[in-house]
Amino acid sequence: MRKGLQNVESSENNTYKIIAVDDEIGIVDSLSIFLKRTGYQFVGVTDPIEAIEKVKNEHFDLMILDFIMTPFHGDQVVEEIRKFNKDLYILLLTGHKDLAPPLETIKKLDIQGYCEKSDKFDQLLLLIESGIKSIKQMNEIKNINNQLSDTYEKLEQAYLESIETLRYTVEAKDIYTRGHSDRVAEYSVLIGKKLGLSEEDLKTLHLGGLFHDIGKIGVPDSILQKSSTLTDDEYSQIKQHPNIGVHILSNASIFQDILPIVEHHHEKFDGSGYPSRLKGNDIPYLARITSVADSFDAMTSRRSYRDSLPMETVISELKRCSGTQFDPNIVNLFLDILENDFSSIQEIMNKHK
Repeated sequence: MRKGLQNVESSENNTYKIIAVDDEIGIVDSLSIFLKRTGYQFVGVTDPIEAIEKVKNEHFDLMILDFIMTPFHGDQVVEEIRKFNKDLYILLLTGHKDLAPPLETIKKLDIQGYCEKSDKFDQLLLLIESGIKSIKQMNEIKNINNQLSDTYEKLEQAYLESIETLRYTVEAKDIYTRGHSDRVAEYSVLIGKKLGLSEEDLKTLHLGGLFHDIGKIGVPDSILQKSSTLTDDEYSQIKQHPNIGVHILSNASIFQDILPIVEHHHEKFDGSGYPSRLKGNDIPYLARITSVADSFDAMTSRRSYRDSLPMETVISELKRCSGTQFDPNIVNLFLDILENDFSSIQEIMNKHK
């Protein structure tokens, strides 16, 4: 049975083409053996200039790229490639974490992930599998876009239904997060209404809340469902989900307004969040609202590693993290809702149990 499953996986993998670029021939040869055994189409290149030309003239789904190379580094390779190819999924290999490019560079060049070089390829394979999942879903969305020739309203509905399916797939991975996105969406709208935001902003908040965690489709189930403490590597993969979500949604024009929410709902007001370590008012306003709603639901929901927290504890945590994790103005308003309009909160909780 397992052998048959491996054959199916290998056959599916064979539809994806990976290029690896490293000026060490030994690394390229090792990746060639490893990835071909896994079933992927593979091309290995030791010359960064040749790699750029290959990407320009051939189709590749994913690139594994060494950072420190001659005649120029991996980030320079990506910079050239992004001039003519915005879609290539890129994983950066580094000899050591300290040698990785700055986070600003990774974000600017749309590099989807990076990991340290190792004799074992277990972590790299997880990143590749996550990348392939993201690529597969993005391709499906593109195919829908190419095939539909109906009215914009029907096109919009098709996109929504397609991504909605992905959202349910994410929540099906973990029974403890079922209904999470629906509640986050409604809590966000409740906050937005109290702030007097426009109908357009409220619609963006609702849609952003529904799809803020869509990138978790690219995170291995073993990590999402883990009941014990995550390792540093596992947490690093969790932190990729905002970027993966943006990568999935960015091809659909109807999702452009929610991309800042998807990308930045884990930023912290003091600048210690991810993926961009934005601080204060640099964090998109609607993302700051979603962050409070997301954290409130996480604390008031049961998880695999703990039960839901008492409301007194939740309120205490919101106050404690005001100004560090959360925008203090938004927290104060939400605390006012909890104190004076708790029935609205309870209604949302009961609606999406």
